[in-house]
Amino acid sequence: MSRARGGDGEAFRALTEPHRRELQVHCYRMLGSLQDAEDVLQDTMLAAWRGLERFDGRASLRTWLYRIATNRCLDALRSARRRPAKQWDIPGIEPPEPTRLGEIPWLEPYPDALLDGAISVPLGPEARYEQTESISLAFVTALQILPPRQLAVLILRDVLGFHANEVADMLDTTVESVKSALKRARSGMQRRLPSTITSEQPPAEDAIVAKFVSAYESADIDALVALLTDDVFMSMPPVPLEYQGRDIVARFFAPIFGAIPGFHLMPTRANGQPAFGVYQHTPAGFRGAGLFVLTLAGDRIGAMTVFDNAVLPIFGLPQSLPSAMSNYIGSRSVDCR
Repeated sequence: MSRARGGDGEAFRALTEPHRRELQVHCYRMLGSLQDAEDVLQDTMLAAWRGLERFDGRASLRTWLYRIATNRCLDALRSARRRPAKQWDIPGIEPPEPTRLGEIPWLEPYPDALLDGAISVPLGPEARYEQTESISLAFVTALQILPPRQLAVLILRDVLGFHANEVADMLDTTVESVKSALKRARSGMQRRLPSTITSEQPPAEDAIVAKFVSAYESADIDALVALLTDDVFMSMPPVPLEYQGRDIVARFFAPIFGAIPGFHLMPTRANGQPAFGVYQHTPAGFRGAGLFVLTLAGDRIGAMTVFDNAVLPIFGLPQSLPSAMSNYIGSRSVDCR
């Protein structure tokens, strides 16, 4: 610490690096965007470097860093720096009337590859949610509906397990204010969070995702629909269209399957869930169309979140595939664990 305070960058990195990944996940939960989370994380580290002389040691360095990161996230939320919703842009295909319009079109997925060491950190005694549950898309989506102060309090108390007095100190407020905000946040989450959310991996996950890949790559609408729950929910940020129910989801995919000559899916994982880079056939090969993230409910698919192809690079997936790749992709075994 003394060396870091003296301007030793390597010493500062040695102090802060063990916390960097979990802080990025914290910022992601608050902002719903990996891009915004990384920007705020960089601001956090810069502020910590410049303000290290003011760290008095009353709280741990980790708690102090969470204080900085949380307040930087609140600043970002208050400034309303949000990317606008995107319009439907598949030419020649008109989507059905949506069940509703989404409230948070800026939501982005989080690669599981970045979760190593980030959700296995020891939690405080106040934590109520499993770490894997609290990174799921359903959970992160529900968080984004909360007012910023309630959002921060719920994550710090119920996800990370900080005591109420610690959170009050982080947010420069009173314990009573923290308790009030937490009560309202829990009520809001209870209304928004699907009852089917679970931190347990369904026992038949491999079989379900293999059937999904087979149905999608063969454009078999009946096989795809058979995998869905009756109340399946589909969203597609940053396009705000949302659909709920097996029949309307089938009507959404039917014209796409009929108009596009072929698809290939490449497995990955996002937010602790099975995910796929989706590529559609073109005369030049396969063009990246987007990223699917599946939420499983028992032996069915309870939700599908469809992101656009801008997120493919953060998963290490290419924007296009040559035609020669089709034989490899078609013959690969699907393993999303």
